[in-house]
Amino acid sequence: MTDQEKQPLKEAKQLERSALQEAERLAKEQARKKAYLTREQAIEKASKAKETKRSEKRATEDTEQSARDRARREALFAREQMIAKAQEARKLKEKE
Repeated sequence: MTDQEKQPLKEAKQLERSALQEAERLAKEQARKKAYLTREQAIEKASKAKETKRSEKRATEDTEQSARDRARREALFAREQMIAKAQEARKLKEKE
């Protein structure tokens, strides 16, 4: 075979090799994208779980704080009532 006869065979092999390399490159790229998406989904899932936990903790803390505030207001109101009753008792005593 002469060089001219071998040239189309070389070109065909080169094209075949290029097609194989392109297919491998695309497969690697798809695998890389899939791995990236899987990683991102895992990060997002963990982030949502943390946010849910923070929200639950915040809700519990808010409920507890509301209870403390209510108890504080009730205690203050009771104290003010006691002071008012004591003042009224003193006024009645002074009038006697």
